Amino acid sequence: MDFNDLYLNYKEKVNSLKLIASKHLLLACVASQQILHLHKGKREKTYPMSSSKLAPSCNEGSLGTPWGLHEVSQKIGEGAEVGTVFEGRVSIGKTAEQCSLDKRNMNLITTRILRLRGLEEGVNKGGAKDTFKRYVYIHGTNHEDKIGKPASSGCLQMLNADIIELFDNIEIGTHLFISVPH
Repeated sequence: MDFNDLYLNYKEKVNSLKLIASKHLLLACVASQQILHLHKGKREKTYPMSSSKLAPSCNEGSLGTPWGLHEVSQKIGEGAEVGTVFEGRVSIGKTAEQCSLDKRNMNLITTRILRLRGLEEGVNKGGAKDTFKRYVYIHGTNHEDKIGKPASSGCLQMLNADIIELFDNIEIGTHLFISVPH
């Protein structure tokens, strides 16, 4: 699916849910492993990303990337040093490079976090399908070499420099529409 089709799908979804389109918009395409940032309908930048290494899923415990319409509900890590490691959405006071080798071998949440909230009841909101309760984010990673191919445990991972740029340019309430292959 190309981004023009994805944008039309987003507009249809917003209208069907009787929502107002957000000023900033993120369109994530799992098939191409990319996130497109739009501002007032104008293309700003396309970023490489990594979605789940497992099949896309909205189900709790699946470790799959959820699909559909979401919003950025929290921005965490403003001003943190590049590579700062977060656990439970709190800085551990170290960058990935300062962590033990065992810890660095893990897929860490680094630099910035954009916490997501699903907006589609029964799809990615509520019950065992709730993106917010599943702690699904857009975030940096200590394994930047894997960006561009599925590598996460459900989140959308970005290069650390890219997540800082995106974090600084969007606001809470920004919509994210995630498309997955069917």
